[in-house]
Amino acid sequence: MNNLKAALRLMRAMAHILKGFFIILLVFPRLGTEQRQMHTQVWSLAMLRCIGIELIVKGMPGLNGPLLLVANHMSWLDITALHAARFCRFVSKADIRKWPFIGMLASGIGTLFIERESRRDVMRVVHHMTSSLRSGDVLGVFPEGTTSDGAGLLSFHANLFQAAVAANVPVQPVAFQFTDGRTGLRSTVPCYVGDDTLVGSVWRTLKASHIAVVIHFGEPQLPAGRDRRALAQALHQEVAKLRQLI
Repeated sequence: MNNLKAALRLMRAMAHILKGFFIILLVFPRLGTEQRQMHTQVWSLAMLRCIGIELIVKGMPGLNGPLLLVANHMSWLDITALHAARFCRFVSKADIRKWPFIGMLASGIGTLFIERESRRDVMRVVHHMTSSLRSGDVLGVFPEGTTSDGAGLLSFHANLFQAAVAANVPVQPVAFQFTDGRTGLRSTVPCYVGDDTLVGSVWRTLKASHIAVVIHFGEPQLPAGRDRRALAQALHQEVAKLRQLI
């Protein structure tokens, strides 16, 4: 029965992804920025429903840009889940651009891709982020640089915080956690870490029942004269506190 349920969810998700392609190719060119963001948020919320994931939002997402969102990273679902709660332009590893279907959708909604191993490319993306923030955008980053199982919080890489320092814009901490909707206990079902394959993680998630993604938004804070390392450390502490409240 679990395999049948997963197959049905997969078919619904694929149909919804196809709908997303048509929206990006045929509808987006006629829309303004706010309308594109609204379509992306509505599409993302519907995608969570397609695969049986409940969205629980705590705290208040920043209403307006410029704003940098910084979150812990657990799953291939994180971007879709955050978009369902609050649209932002993500800064993501370049590998995602090569993922089937997802890469094209991510490109279509304005994701900034980064080659983390290349210092030159990091500098390019930070420059682009700074310009985007100064123009009023809301950006989102996963400063851990990789996914974890949610049991702890990895160190934050400070490089991308330089954009918030240079533009002197607020940074909002965001905490992710997946839970069992029946018990409220932490769930690792949708995690994508270690030896997991993307296909294996997706199929495991599609087979599961009563999975919720909890997103907890904290209070935005300005750099206030801190350099990128001090700001990264402060936001790491805030995200850690938010995780304890989930």
